[in-house]
Amino acid sequence: MREVAIIGVGIHPFGRFPDKRFQDMTRQAITESLKDAGVAWKQIQTAYCGCYTLSVAGHRILGEVGLTGIPIVNVDNACATAGSAFRLAYQAIATGIYDLAIAFGVEKMPKGFMATDTYTMEPRHLVGATNPLYWSLAFRRHQAKYGTTEKQLGMISVKNHKNAVHNPNAMYRKEMSLEEVMNSVIVCDPLRLFMLCAPNDGAAAAILCSADKARQFTGKPIKIAACVLACGRYGGPMPAIPDFSCSARVEVPPVTEFASQEAYKIAGLGPEDLNLAEIQDTCSWNEIEYMEQLGFCKPGEAGHLIEEGKTLPESKLPINVSGGLLSKGEPVGASALGQVHEVVIQLRGQAGPRQVAGAKVGLTHVYGGADNSAVIILKK
Repeated sequence: MREVAIIGVGIHPFGRFPDKRFQDMTRQAITESLKDAGVAWKQIQTAYCGCYTLSVAGHRILGEVGLTGIPIVNVDNACATAGSAFRLAYQAIATGIYDLAIAFGVEKMPKGFMATDTYTMEPRHLVGATNPLYWSLAFRRHQAKYGTTEKQLGMISVKNHKNAVHNPNAMYRKEMSLEEVMNSVIVCDPLRLFMLCAPNDGAAAAILCSADKARQFTGKPIKIAACVLACGRYGGPMPAIPDFSCSARVEVPPVTEFASQEAYKIAGLGPEDLNLAEIQDTCSWNEIEYMEQLGFCKPGEAGHLIEEGKTLPESKLPINVSGGLLSKGEPVGASALGQVHEVVIQLRGQAGPRQVAGAKVGLTHVYGGADNSAVIILKK
């Protein structure tokens, strides 16, 4: 397997753009990534498009960028969609089939809670047992076991909204006080409105290249130290999928846990080596949940780290310095590539007022319904 590097990234801001077509948003991200990489479109050899809501989006987008005969693969893996598209691009280069690939993602999400054919077919949808209900139940279980508090949920939202103030690509760029968060309307007890992310519009792209050729294009290639996509194991939880195995449940590690362990093994690094992390925060509870599953701390400790300021931008391991999904919003097909964009510019030292000092290694993480998790480790 060859080493792979990112040589260019591009993004269209996340938000609500009713007057923009998905093709226009994605073309902006693709064009920016090509310029950043110093690569012409005709040099790209294969393309992978992440999109959750649109059919054959990649072909419809590239039909306006330029059809050059290259293979175009469309990917849908719930909230792990963009991470899955990135993984395919990575494999295409690592295996030596291609030297230059693009991964891009786009979404124009309907307002309100995400609706899918899977949800609407299930009895749980009829009784409201979809997100955010199972997040609320998971938090209550964690609270009963470890004493995690609702205040800690609020503090995550405060942190991420403050981080987003200096992120021009975020949907919400306004600080919120703890009082504002804790007084926002309850959506699903104890989760409140300002503890939940908003599905929205956006696009992002990355150009991948074999590491041995990367410096032909850029003086600042970012190495992909690990790129892992994992799915749930029999007996584990599978949100958004009917659980036919409940009578035979066994204890298995959460998919994020074994995806991250595999990534650390491949990279030859551990959580202690990370300088920043962009992780799934569809709601405030998720940030606590995934901090523990990613091995940043022991079970039950994440809430305390939040209260102690151990995840702030000036801390040893800043988490979601971009503002996370809570502030950026979640255009599902672009989400993981938005994280990659953030970590790449951080490692290059190009993040401006939100720059993490001395950043050399960063991690991205997404989790999608049906138990998909993509973990990527990048380093200078």
